[in-house]
Amino acid sequence: MAIRWHGALALYVLIACAGAAAARTVPPKGLDGNFDEALAGGHVLPDPLVMRDGRPVTSARMWRVERRPELVALFEDTIFGVAPPPPKQMRSVVTDTDTKALGGTATRKQVTLYLNGDTQGPQMHVLIYLPNGVKAAPVFVGLNFHGNQAINDDPAIDITTTWLTDYQSPGIVKHHATAASRGQDAAEWPLAKILAAGYGVATFAPGDLYPDSDNMIAESVHPFYGTQSSAPNHWGAIATWAWGMSRVYDYLATDHQVDAHRIIAIGHSRYGKAALWAGARDTRFAMVVANDSGAGGAKLYRRNFGESIRVMNTYWFAPRFKTFASRENDLPVDAHELIALVAPRPVYIATASEDLWGDTTGQFLAAQAADPVYRLLGTQGLGVSTLPPPDTPVHSIIGFHIRTGPHAITDYDWSQYLRFADTYLHAKIVTRIVK
Repeated sequence: MAIRWHGALALYVLIACAGAAAARTVPPKGLDGNFDEALAGGHVLPDPLVMRDGRPVTSARMWRVERRPELVALFEDTIFGVAPPPPKQMRSVVTDTDTKALGGTATRKQVTLYLNGDTQGPQMHVLIYLPNGVKAAPVFVGLNFHGNQAINDDPAIDITTTWLTDYQSPGIVKHHATAASRGQDAAEWPLAKILAAGYGVATFAPGDLYPDSDNMIAESVHPFYGTQSSAPNHWGAIATWAWGMSRVYDYLATDHQVDAHRIIAIGHSRYGKAALWAGARDTRFAMVVANDSGAGGAKLYRRNFGESIRVMNTYWFAPRFKTFASRENDLPVDAHELIALVAPRPVYIATASEDLWGDTTGQFLAAQAADPVYRLLGTQGLGVSTLPPPDTPVHSIIGFHIRTGPHAITDYDWSQYLRFADTYLHAKIVTRIVK
């Protein structure tokens, strides 16, 4: 891979050999996009450390006070949409507690969040497992695909009642969970491993906020907030899910069994996009993990490889976003700046060798181009200059790995995230990052 810098930080990328394995791989049928590295082309990225008016960002204070808010507003206006402010009347009710769950290793809690304080209004149903023997546990917060009951076969987990995707899920019938779905996604949530490492988990289903499908806005929480779906910067599903992750944070911060300074936003695939946006907007999250997040997450839009704006789901984003289809170079921002919005907090970008849609090289280049912001803010950044081979994780404060295999979140991925969190979420490091 040959990379050269123009001016201060505008990145020109020419691919010489990185991604050659992807170029030799025949993409699965049905994927609409370019999968030939020879056609990926060069690209110029907007400089994260240059203001829209051309002024260079020369200090950490200028980043925090001027450039960071400017970037957040640009992402809201052109990609994700503007979410409403946090609800002032949110009320939480713990509907279930078992201090001897999972063979006595965990405390299980099921919590209903009444977002407007009204039992007839919008609500979220959050499943929480906390490790016993840990006074105040760090917690991973993320969405699940097939309902709370799908992450473990614990028979006491309430079956999610909201709309669910039934893709590759025999336990979901006509988009609603059945008892047969209990534990079907347990491999994606290795609770025994997570709890043994001293971490907790808090998860909820997307349908609580926005059912993950086209033409479902009427069934989402949007009608409760009076936002105009025709507005070009109307919040899409990803912004809605990210907003919901912050509501889970609001609750966890009140739970004395949780360390509010060590709450981690995590997500796989489309929910990895949501985790990145949640961490970018809400600096209370101490760390962000985006697993196979692809375009709309950690993949560069300007690199012509894999998923593109033209083929992405419309409902995920603000209406204005789709106007940039086939003209990605006109976007005022790109994925490296989304990653940079997490700085100086630790962020982990993970991909998979067979996930051509997600563009492994494009995600690495985005992490690399976020590096100058991390360094401006006093951290080591990505710490490597070349694309690592599969199964060779980079554990700098911008973490990265390529896992051998398909688009998925696996035990290997979780092993890296737990090790990464152990490294960067020690009390002294968290204090330094907060300051």
